[in-house]
Amino acid sequence: MSFVIAAPEMVAAAATNLASIGSTLSAANSAAALPTTGVLAAGADEVSAAIAELFGAHAQAYQALSDEATTFHDQFVRTLNSGAGTYVSAEADNARQNLLSAINAPTRELLGRPLIGNGADGLTIDGVGQPGEPGGLLYGNGGNGGNSTNPGVTGGAGGAGGLIGNGGAGGHGGPGSSGAVGATAGAGGAGGSGGAGGWLYGAGGAGGNGGIGGSAGQAGTGGLGGAGGSGGAGGWLYGAGGAGGDGGQGGTGGPGDTGGNGGNGGNGGAGGAAGLFGHGGVAGEGGGGGRGGNGGGFGGFGGTGGDGGNGGAGGWIHGNGGAAGDGGNGAFGGDGGDTGADVGGNGGGGGFGGNGGGGGRGGWLSGDGGAAGNGGNGGGGGKGENGVGTADGGSGGLGGDGGVGGSGALGGWFYGSGGAGGTGGEGGGGGNGGEAEGTGTGGGGGFGGSGGDGGNGARGWLVGNGGAGGFGGNGGNGGNGGIGAPGGAGGGGGDGAAAGSGGSGGWVYGNGGAGGNGGNGGGGGDGVGGFASGGNGGNGGDGGDAVLIGSGGNGGAGGSGAADGLSGAGGSGGLLFGQPGAPAG
Repeated sequence: MSFVIAAPEMVAAAATNLASIGSTLSAANSAAALPTTGVLAAGADEVSAAIAELFGAHAQAYQALSDEATTFHDQFVRTLNSGAGTYVSAEADNARQNLLSAINAPTRELLGRPLIGNGADGLTIDGVGQPGEPGGLLYGNGGNGGNSTNPGVTGGAGGAGGLIGNGGAGGHGGPGSSGAVGATAGAGGAGGSGGAGGWLYGAGGAGGNGGIGGSAGQAGTGGLGGAGGSGGAGGWLYGAGGAGGDGGQGGTGGPGDTGGNGGNGGNGGAGGAAGLFGHGGVAGEGGGGGRGGNGGGFGGFGGTGGDGGNGGAGGWIHGNGGAAGDGGNGAFGGDGGDTGADVGGNGGGGGFGGNGGGGGRGGWLSGDGGAAGNGGNGGGGGKGENGVGTADGGSGGLGGDGGVGGSGALGGWFYGSGGAGGTGGEGGGGGNGGEAEGTGTGGGGGFGGSGGDGGNGARGWLVGNGGAGGFGGNGGNGGNGGIGAPGGAGGGGGDGAAAGSGGSGGWVYGNGGAGGNGGNGGGGGDGVGGFASGGNGGNGGDGGDAVLIGSGGNGGAGGSGAADGLSGAGGSGGLLFGQPGAPAG
């Protein structure tokens, strides 16, 4: 094997010598250019003129060739200089790595972290995610946590940053194990927590996502989704909080004579709090519920969506609060099946939507409060099974209710607007009734789910506007009755939900927040004698009041429905100055 050894200083010296040679040649060529390219004829005859022209042409060709040679020479010198610089840089990097290795080895042995440099990422060993190594004591980001692949195992936590450095992200949780016959499947593992930011400066790491719940076996219940990991706290002096991880989806219920229920979704992880300065972390969303299993008789219920995580608080001195996570959607109920009796199987009810999380509080001195999360939508009801012969059709499942919107968070004590309330989730639609294929009665349609209430907006403190109230969720539509002799009745529509009120303005200055609009009632399903009754509309939210200086918030409109919801009142204007808010028309 051959080895090539390069001495950078010798390469640089050679490049310098070559550059000097090139300069000498260029000077000589320039000196020869004028007398050789402008040769005068020896006489006035044609032969002398031709000889002079020939020598001049040769001289011009030589100068052109010399220019090309000079260009090549200069490029060669630049290449040598670049190579010398590369060798110097590589040697310096090797020396730095050797120095860091010598410095970090005893620190790692003694404290489990380097002195300078990023922490190592956590591995996945035998299906278990390992924690990330902390960053260097003086400088370095924390390592990311490893993802877990074994059933139900929590992901590895992210490593903390050093004095200056960001926290590592948490690893994802493992999926839930599959369930046996008639049993509940395993829950998904929680996501790992994000690492904290550096003590002096650094952002917190994001939390890992929760694992999905396991799927159920015959007639079994689906597993719960794993919770999302919390975001890491920001650096003590300055640093934003890390985002929370999303919750895992619930597992699907198994089919059976009675279908198994779907698993509930995992809750979203909370956002990390900031340090003295910095914004709070955004929270994770709740996982969706698992679908209910189809029944040989009755269908299983859909799983409930997980709740959204709470937003992280802003920095103590200044920083906005983090936004909250939305609630997960409820899942559909399973369809009914053939019972072999005088009626078809009923559809399973839809799962409820998860509630929205609360926003993170603004900084103690200044900063806006975080917006609240929205509620998840309710799942639709399963379809009733058709009746055969003299059997009646099965009833459709009930729609799930929508999740409640979260409340907005307070802003800073001196200055900061309140966070807006979250919107309520929509109710799920009722399942359709099964048809009577012979002489039986068609199955009734399922009732629609109610909408979720909107969350209230938060008030301002000394100076700041109030947050707007969240809208109420719409009610779900009722399912249609099954065809038969006679046909089944349609399901009633779900009620629209009330909206949230706007927050009051600050004590000294600030406008009140607007009230949210109420949710509309769901439409009734079609059936015997026409459509069933629709749901009632939700009330609109009141506008927030101003205190000393500021305008009141406008009231929200009531939702439409079989009975319309009431409109919200406008907020009062400030005592010293300000207009009152208008009520909804």
